[in-house]
Amino acid sequence: MGKQKSLKLNFVMNAILTMSQFIFPLITFPYVSRILLPAGTGKVSFATSIVSYFTLFAQLGIPTYGIRACAKVRDNREELSKMVQELFIINLVMSMIAYAIFFSAIYFVPRFRQDKELFLIIGLTIFFNAIGMEWLYKALEQYTYITVRSIVFKFIAIVAMFLMVHEQSDYVIYGGISILASSASNIFNFFHVHRYIDIKPVGHYNFEKHLKAIVIFFAMSCATTIYTHLDTVMLGFIRTDADVGYYNAAVKIKTILVSIVTSLGVVLLPRASYYVEHNMMAEFYRITKKAINFVFLIATPMMVYFILFAREGVFFLSGDAYAGAIIPMQVIMPTLLFIGLTNIMGIQMLVPLGKEKVVLYSEIAGMIVDVILNAILIPKMASTGAAIGTLTAEVTVFIVQYIALRGIIKNAYQQVHYAAIGSSVLAGGVLAVLIKRMQWRSFMTLCASAIVFFGVYFLILTVMKEAFVLEMEKQVLGKIYRKKR
Repeated sequence: MGKQKSLKLNFVMNAILTMSQFIFPLITFPYVSRILLPAGTGKVSFATSIVSYFTLFAQLGIPTYGIRACAKVRDNREELSKMVQELFIINLVMSMIAYAIFFSAIYFVPRFRQDKELFLIIGLTIFFNAIGMEWLYKALEQYTYITVRSIVFKFIAIVAMFLMVHEQSDYVIYGGISILASSASNIFNFFHVHRYIDIKPVGHYNFEKHLKAIVIFFAMSCATTIYTHLDTVMLGFIRTDADVGYYNAAVKIKTILVSIVTSLGVVLLPRASYYVEHNMMAEFYRITKKAINFVFLIATPMMVYFILFAREGVFFLSGDAYAGAIIPMQVIMPTLLFIGLTNIMGIQMLVPLGKEKVVLYSEIAGMIVDVILNAILIPKMASTGAAIGTLTAEVTVFIVQYIALRGIIKNAYQQVHYAAIGSSVLAGGVLAVLIKRMQWRSFMTLCASAIVFFGVYFLILTVMKEAFVLEMEKQVLGKIYRKKR
């Protein structure tokens, strides 16, 4: 397990996967948003948010619990097979119950019934997630397989998008293609799983041993999903589809950036769980410090850049019809940093240490704050109010988790070079704003300003000898040098 090269490969493959998640909406959303307009994209976003609650119920906390549980027994095929079969059966039963409630909701709730076809198609997510067992592949650190499979389906979805979405009424087709890109590849997981576990039922299942932990993880997922999607749901009920569309445009950009910020934490969860299980605490704290530093180095410049260039980013990705998304995007950008940090403290530290209840309490606190602020602000401020609620909720989650971990996390935060990061961001921002004043088209402004902003940022950090940046540059240059030889 001490193969550092394996961890680097996992990060590289997850970075490629993250890039594909960035490129897919970068290619499709500018096209789709101009065809469907805010009302059309708002319908799909609203349906997706509603279905996410049923998917959450069906998954019952298994996606996170399954990674930790399977990572601990991954060296024993017999124990791993039993573990996977138990979790799969629980997931399957819960999915059936979720579908029964889902179909009833479509029939009885007029807001859902008016877009019944869209809801039914988006609802396939529940089935695909149940058979996909993505948690097993992550526990086994099969990131190469996950990445290749995901990219293939995203490419198919891109082709389908341009061939099939041509009118504003094609929002149902867009919803179906979105599911194809995000979840349909789980079919391959189901037929591929025999390589890692025995398919034949082992019997003598012990479901009870999982229930306590699963319930806690479910409550965690519940709190997170509620305050993550609550903004969209409340906007859909209180305001209009167009307001949902504006907010979705802002969140779409934020989601792309968050996936980059959290990419390292994703691949470290199974590794962190393994270190804690085998009492390798020095290694556990080492990767934790590196992850915290990574988040600050990556999230801070992206946060500042997209606050400064929110207008250009929204217009480039979504079109002039989405001007209502600019302020919500600026408000929501600081969540990049807070989500990145809580992803490390919560998923990489508290969960492997067996303190998932702290994560639960932090997310419940965030959910309560979000519900209260949404109820107050959305009726008056629409999508901007939803963005304020989300930002405040993420700050709340961060505060609770930091207080719980302050004894062991304080040193990691002290080692972050705040002055170097701040001065580098300031210098890059000043030069980038000068480019903005030239009033070029959105795409040209984004390209030129991004090159200047991030180029100056990393150049100054290199001159100031920021250790993590120097390490990354050394690895990249080392690989280039070896290839030339």
